[in-house]
Amino acid sequence: MSTRPIAFDLTRLVTRLRHASPSGIDRVDLAYARHVLDGAGARFGLVSTGLGPRILDRDHASRIVDAVADGWTEDVVAESDPVYRRLEARLTGRPAEAVAGRDQRSGTIRRRRIQAETVLGILRAAPISALPEASLYLHTSHLRLDKPERFDWLYTRTDVRPAFFVHDLIPITHPEYGRPGEAERHRRRLRTIGRHAAAIVVNSADTGERTLAHLAADGFGRPPLAVGHLGVEPAFGRDGPRFVPDRPTFLVCGTIEPRKNHLLLLHLWRELAERHGPATPRLVLVGRRGWEAENVVDLLERCEAIRPHVVEVSGLSTHGLAALTRSCTALLMPSFTEGYGIPIVEAAASGVPVVASGIPVHREIAEGFAAFLDPLDGLGWGRAVEDLSRPGSGLRQTLAQRLDGYAAPTWAAHFEQADALLDAL
Repeated sequence: MSTRPIAFDLTRLVTRLRHASPSGIDRVDLAYARHVLDGAGARFGLVSTGLGPRILDRDHASRIVDAVADGWTEDVVAESDPVYRRLEARLTGRPAEAVAGRDQRSGTIRRRRIQAETVLGILRAAPISALPEASLYLHTSHLRLDKPERFDWLYTRTDVRPAFFVHDLIPITHPEYGRPGEAERHRRRLRTIGRHAAAIVVNSADTGERTLAHLAADGFGRPPLAVGHLGVEPAFGRDGPRFVPDRPTFLVCGTIEPRKNHLLLLHLWRELAERHGPATPRLVLVGRRGWEAENVVDLLERCEAIRPHVVEVSGLSTHGLAALTRSCTALLMPSFTEGYGIPIVEAAASGVPVVASGIPVHREIAEGFAAFLDPLDGLGWGRAVEDLSRPGSGLRQTLAQRLDGYAAPTWAAHFEQADALLDAL
């Protein structure tokens, strides 16, 4: 990365100080924050406030990033993750062992105290005039982009070169899956980017094509763009902790929301339970419950047929999720739309077969190793699950063999693409 002065937008990470675990965008934001603040040259944090942007020096910004990462406890090993250990016991049929974990209440109080202290420190920080001439401004989270007035300072600091990360256009392309009003909010975010961006970074070529097409249709130019597939964390790999489930076990990762298509799988599992009874394969849903997922929640809470065979879990550490992934029969990813699809490459890095919907971004990142199915093909998904569950499954062997020699995307490769674009500004 260039040694020119760089200001990284820390606003989202400051808001995440109160959360115990990260979302996908949070992980990208954290990776970029560390990459920028660890680089050579002048480095700053920028926080958007109602009183205007505030500039933090490298040490102050780094302390915030460290506090966020510490609050997420991402580095705890699987054996010390109580959520993982309880899940392991359930999926193997063994008694659960007591595992010491952090006191949740005291952790929440600590995070809120740190957030309050951080906000006070930010309000005392320097104004935008403290940012050196010809700096690069990097915003990677979507946060506040729907409030264009928060970026009006870029009209007065025309020497600053702004770059933005676009994660997806799902609220615009698939408004039926979002909260009411979210499509217009996302259009405002894209208009803010269109007005100011000197460059754009995206997570996939599919996202890049959609972004540039949308900006052009909205009357903006086509800023230079870099595509960098998101890196897989080192915890994911063929080596490491794992367990042997007491029956075939399938993994689904992601917030429980309509676009992830959990409903198809739960109806499928109800049919499997009727046919196979106690021998029904297991389905493990990893992720928080999200927006407008009432139909899925109703099945999870009220359908007695699937209750013994479907396990819902959230709050896993990265190492706990990696160990679970290595232990499963296959990953299922029947999404209707995605900006990227990180669980696919995490499973592939772990040597686990992948069955995914054949949407463009899945084909971009998984062509050559995944089995692709239409997200509406319930019979096809059923046949795949039944085949993969059989001892000596030919499909499982074929999908596993496709992963021989697979090299997962890395953050180093991602930043090589992003830095080349940003350095050229």
